[in-house]
Amino acid sequence: LPLLSNPISSLHFFHFCFQSSCHRCDSHLSCNCSHGGFTHIPVVTDRALTIDLSCNAIATVMDDDLMGHTRLRALDLHGNGLAAIQPSAFDSLWSLEELDLSDNQLAALNYRWFRKLEALQQLNLLSNPYSCLGSPPLFQGLIQLRRLAFGGPALEELRRGDLSGVTQLEELTVHANNLTRYESGTLADIWPLGRVTLSLHGPFLTNMPVASAVLGDVSYPETPITLEDLHLIGNWSVQPLRESARKRIRHLSFRNLSVSDEAVVSLLVVVDGVPITYLSVDGITLTGEGRWEKASYTDQRSIDEFFAQDVVVLDVFKFFSLLDLKFLLQYLRRVSVINSKVFVMPCITSKLLVNLQYLDLSDNLLTDLTLVETLCGDHETLKELRVLNISGNPLKSLSTVSRLVTKLSKLTHLDVSRTGYISMPPSCPWPSTLRHLNISGAKLTTTTPCLPATLEVLDLSNNNLRGFTQHLPVLRELHLSGNKFLSLPPGQLFPNLQTLTIHSNTLNMFGRLDLQSFRRLESLQAGQNQFVCSCDFVNFLQSALKGHEGIHLTDGEDNYVCDSPLYLQGEPVGRVHLSIVTCHRVLFVSVSCGLVLVVGVLLGVFLWRLHAFWYLKMTWAWLKAKHSSRCRQRHRVIEGSEALLSFDAFVSYSERDAGWVENFLVPELEEPSESDSGDPRTLRSLTLCLHKRDFLPGHWIVDNIMSAMERSRRTVFILSENFVQSDWCRYELDFSHFWLFDGHAGGEAAILVLLEPLSKDDVPKRFYKLRKLMSSTTYLEWPREEERRPEFWRSLRKALRGGDEDD
Repeated sequence: LPLLSNPISSLHFFHFCFQSSCHRCDSHLSCNCSHGGFTHIPVVTDRALTIDLSCNAIATVMDDDLMGHTRLRALDLHGNGLAAIQPSAFDSLWSLEELDLSDNQLAALNYRWFRKLEALQQLNLLSNPYSCLGSPPLFQGLIQLRRLAFGGPALEELRRGDLSGVTQLEELTVHANNLTRYESGTLADIWPLGRVTLSLHGPFLTNMPVASAVLGDVSYPETPITLEDLHLIGNWSVQPLRESARKRIRHLSFRNLSVSDEAVVSLLVVVDGVPITYLSVDGITLTGEGRWEKASYTDQRSIDEFFAQDVVVLDVFKFFSLLDLKFLLQYLRRVSVINSKVFVMPCITSKLLVNLQYLDLSDNLLTDLTLVETLCGDHETLKELRVLNISGNPLKSLSTVSRLVTKLSKLTHLDVSRTGYISMPPSCPWPSTLRHLNISGAKLTTTTPCLPATLEVLDLSNNNLRGFTQHLPVLRELHLSGNKFLSLPPGQLFPNLQTLTIHSNTLNMFGRLDLQSFRRLESLQAGQNQFVCSCDFVNFLQSALKGHEGIHLTDGEDNYVCDSPLYLQGEPVGRVHLSIVTCHRVLFVSVSCGLVLVVGVLLGVFLWRLHAFWYLKMTWAWLKAKHSSRCRQRHRVIEGSEALLSFDAFVSYSERDAGWVENFLVPELEEPSESDSGDPRTLRSLTLCLHKRDFLPGHWIVDNIMSAMERSRRTVFILSENFVQSDWCRYELDFSHFWLFDGHAGGEAAILVLLEPLSKDDVPKRFYKLRKLMSSTTYLEWPREEERRPEFWRSLRKALRGGDEDD
């Protein structure tokens, strides 16, 4: 409650609680939080080096919004409607080099914003509604400042001392279209001063002394000056430029200029004899009839380059010929007229350009027919021309261009890109000096020997090519991006090739052998293709990205992305890790089979030691026999009678002990004994089941054992060393053990008879229930003494007749 009772503390509290976050940061720690709808500075990692918060709705920057960003190098807050910045908001940004506060609502500037920004090199304060820079000086401590932009629609005053502390600049931009007061010398202390851009529309129209003073303070021979948003209509409108002319400036540019032919003549008069070497107009609207005669006496021989872009001539058909500009045209060595709807340059005008070395007529309306007129057909002209750029024109015939430029004996560079070429003729004449040819952005589907063998740089990007088979022995650079190549072109065709760009095609892969065919290749751009990320390709490219293949991949790791297989689609090749199963399948299968074999052998030995096979064998045999038994029982139930016991005992014995069984056991038990009491039950003879006598021939042994056990009350085991060692008896005992001790009969159903001394340790360990029975049950032992045998037989009979006595 005490916290919320303070409005300022309450603002901080709610701002902290509801502060949003921005996590759009790349691997270079550059965070793009623009157009995010943020109303406050969001939380961004304090490791960020660049934060772009432009085009949001952030109205205020609080003291603690950027706290902790000591590593931040660049901060962009333009286009937010920002109206308030607290004095200490930028204090923690010790490493900040670039700050953009343009296009906001800052009505007043505070020097305390910048007092801790000693590393600041670039500051943009344009398009804010402040009327002056304020006091004390804003930039006093910015000793590293090299690029400064300030001003806006409300800037009215600049006073001497406003830029105190700014000693040198590489670039200065001042927007002062409504400047009314300017103290001479305000900008004069900045030296050295690089490029200057001034927007002085108002002063040029209504306050020429102010415009002249500003231009006088920034005009130096080494300083290029650009003037924006001017309307030069009459002779008087160019008077402020006299001060710049007096300082003998060399580079003068106009941007967004509206001018009459009369003002052009006045400008040429003003700069008469001034050593201007570069004159540029970008975005010009020209009015009048093109009457230049009054400037014909001026000396413009110093103008070396003329650049014009986005030229609009009102009432173009009223304009006179450019012949009256001979005094200017005859000295020019570089001319650019770009995107100005030029459909022809008359041959007579071309002949005036006797010193022309560079001609750029790109993005105009030249056709094959008007190009013939421009280059004067078969007549000698433009003899000094070295560079010709006619890109972006509706040209259709490559053979026409090649024929026209053949006479240009010094031509080294030709740009015919972005034209309408759909094919090449079989052969073409070219000047022997041609070294650079650009036919990118056309509609070519194939190449022919039309290409000159003298080329050192060839650009065929953004066509519809699927292959390239022309031999170019001196070619150093080949650009094939944006086509439909499925593989790299043969390197043997380009023995001197050093740079190859073939990104944005349909390459699936390339390898070491492909690149080795290029004997001198140093740099390659092959990203943004449809790569199949096989093991060989991934291994090779990862090695190449690390620079281990002797070739530099100049377009960066992130441009090499897998297109297939599907589970790797979109994954950068440099970050792919393929498993040994994928890359070495045969080896993996071989090793796996070997391991499985070894493990299988070891497991088999282990299971054999644990008698697991016996348990499995007995389980299977028991299940099968049990199934047969159930079938027999169902058969008996169907016949209407239950199974009857046929034997008093099933005798399990070794074949080697058959003599004892046949000579002693059978006669004694199956014949009535006179030595027993007179009880009829004891005089009854016993019926024994012997495998030699009672098993059905031709039946499975397990079925015989199961049947005998089902029809016997007891099972007598005649145990001896012979029994334990006999394979047959062991098998019989195995199954008998499995049957007797797994639920069909209890331990009392088994009677153990030891023919000779035998301990439980002599019984195999897998017969664990039998061993347990020998430990817990009294067994009968065959006496060697004759006088003890009657007692033995009585005990055995009693055990076998136990069931009757219980009845």
